[in-house]
Amino acid sequence: METRTLQPAAADAGKRVDAWLAGQLEDLTRSAAQRLLEEGRVTLDGAPLAKRYKLTGSEILAVSLPDPEPISAVPQNIPLDVVFEDGDVIVVNKPKGLVVHPAPGHPDGTLVNALLYHCGGSLSGIGGALRPGIVHRIDRDTSGLILAAKNDFAHLRLAAQLQDHSLARTYECIALGRFQEDAGTVDAPIGRHPADRKKMAVVSSGRPAVTHWEVLARFSARPGPGGMQGGTCAHLRCRLETGRTHQIRVHLAHLGHPILGDTVYGAKQPIPGLQGQCLHAVGLRFLHPRTGEAVELRCPLPEEFQAQLDKLARRSGAL
Repeated sequence: METRTLQPAAADAGKRVDAWLAGQLEDLTRSAAQRLLEEGRVTLDGAPLAKRYKLTGSEILAVSLPDPEPISAVPQNIPLDVVFEDGDVIVVNKPKGLVVHPAPGHPDGTLVNALLYHCGGSLSGIGGALRPGIVHRIDRDTSGLILAAKNDFAHLRLAAQLQDHSLARTYECIALGRFQEDAGTVDAPIGRHPADRKKMAVVSSGRPAVTHWEVLARFSARPGPGGMQGGTCAHLRCRLETGRTHQIRVHLAHLGHPILGDTVYGAKQPIPGLQGQCLHAVGLRFLHPRTGEAVELRCPLPEEFQAQLDKLARRSGAL
């Protein structure tokens, strides 16, 4: 069981504690937050809080999180594109559509199942039965580099690099709209969407989130349903300083520049020839957990991503 200490801000005064909790803890729905409160797992000065309790903005809350119910992840012979591997770590170029770890609705056929088969069961146990070896995640419909640890020694050191930002993750995407500046930073907290619990959003009660972006190319046209060419878009490079759920997608949509093909945070119509959002984890840099040497890796853009860039360049007259 894990216990976390959370402190609301003054701006949170008047909010119901169940709604606030759901915005603070990743993967926690409001109904799950209510169960924690009903079970007496959220306390103030040792006394359990009711789910209707309204915050004053000066509390210090203790939240006891139950251990996750184990999902029996079994090894499965799923092909992997291994970019780097040794006795401590493995880096995989994850294809779009592959879920990272077992969860309700995805009991198998995940990256974890593939890693268990490939590594012969040699993965760190810190993530528990749900996420053996998983140091960080990327969305199912996002492709690119993901790092896993083969033992607890490596996992602890890599997790520390995530915390101090020495583990760097770089993405490329195609974002809609006209970018006036060449680069910028989004520093905006992310939590559960107040009206749609399946989505994330920029909310004042969310967890700190920082994304740095820069424009690699601008296009005077963009692909769309039925081959529509109206509008503008840009090829971006994004660097994560934090790692919140859907962070780049949420931050760019918050700026008014949703990612091409993102039917959750952008247009609901899919793009012809594109499955999911045009977002790829292209680069990864970390210090090797055992040797301390810098490891810097890159992987090429997927064919469908590159095809969209070529199409945009032709429509914009750049080719």
